[in-house]
Amino acid sequence: MHRRNDAIGIRTGRGALAGAVLLATTMVPAAAGAAGFNDTIADALQGDWGRITFNIRYRYEHVEQDGLKTANGDPIRIRLGYLTPKFSGLQAFAEFEGNNSVFVEDYNNTDNNKTDYAVIADPNKGELNQAWLSWSGYEGTMVKAGRQRMNWDDQRFIGAVGWRQMEQTFDAVSIVSTSLPNLDLRLSYVWNVRNIKSRDVNMSSPLVNIAYTFSGIGRLGAYAYLLDYDDQADYGLSSQTYGIRFKGSAPATDSLDFLYTAEYAVQADYQDNPTDFSADYYHFVGGLRYKDVCPLVSSLSASVAWMLQSADNGVSFKTPLGTNHKFNGWADQFLTTPDTGLKDLYASVGAMIHGHKVQVVYHQFDADEGGADYGDEWDFLVEKKINRHYSVLMGYADYNADEYKTDTKKFWLQLVARF
Repeated sequence: MHRRNDAIGIRTGRGALAGAVLLATTMVPAAAGAAGFNDTIADALQGDWGRITFNIRYRYEHVEQDGLKTANGDPIRIRLGYLTPKFSGLQAFAEFEGNNSVFVEDYNNTDNNKTDYAVIADPNKGELNQAWLSWSGYEGTMVKAGRQRMNWDDQRFIGAVGWRQMEQTFDAVSIVSTSLPNLDLRLSYVWNVRNIKSRDVNMSSPLVNIAYTFSGIGRLGAYAYLLDYDDQADYGLSSQTYGIRFKGSAPATDSLDFLYTAEYAVQADYQDNPTDFSADYYHFVGGLRYKDVCPLVSSLSASVAWMLQSADNGVSFKTPLGTNHKFNGWADQFLTTPDTGLKDLYASVGAMIHGHKVQVVYHQFDADEGGADYGDEWDFLVEKKINRHYSVLMGYADYNADEYKTDTKKFWLQLVARF
């Protein structure tokens, strides 16, 4: 397909990219090499009085999507938090989060009315990202109330959407208990979600997740997520989901492991949802992991997987509270499941090469109903962690559309500093 390129936007984007590369090749290695300087900062941010947390993430993103102007943006996200010391099992945490573009804002951030550009879903916002009080007076159990980050299992159903600059957090009361051997129990009641667009979504949703770890085999879990949305515009997302998940690994030799995941869930209408439906979710993964391949390659893994989100009565299986960027391609064309459902056959190869995480993923997307061939996608990622405070990431996604949406290419360069 023919791609439209905005000349000014591309020149500006190249300038931002050059600036980002310069930052990556000078500032991050220099700061990472100053071990004493980093230790001084870390020590200064904590003491008997508690701990100050600091995270800054700069990302350059370039998006080419047929039918829209090419997007270039470089939002920078800053988080600043304070964690109190524990007193009689009580502890509190508050965190501010703010995001703003630096050099270029030629993109639709979902809030700036630049709808002729492709979307980079990082609005210029500031908010209270977390504010919670916890109690852990009983060994192995924590009760937490307030706005909190929640990442359950693989984040397919409940997640913070950490890829975006403004993450998703939950106003909830939660109980997490590991007091019984090998048993992990999570209970939560959510009354509001602060999403990645920095908007409140009201609901009354109990969540239950329980898992048991079988030593040397894997982890078997079961869950129930009852999403009851309060606003009429969201009634179509009200659903009840019940599922079971098993994930584990088993050694074949001292250096080779088998990897496997099997998951099934059923989802139906709930409370004020106006449509009767019952849809299924399947996810199967099989793979191998080879450790200590050679002095240069510390690990190598490969897997093949199949995921199905079925459709019924014109309604598809959806995961509105999940970290959906992790699944079904990094080009984000399937953040919401199409009404005809989604089949995703994909393969992944990953390696740790001289301290660099390298990953390549290929997806083939098809409809569950109607036989449509949606398209395919290639995803690439290279990430380097520089001690525990800094990291650099480069990523690329190429979605080749067939019968769903349009061709989309995305490129990212990301720098992170955290204390």
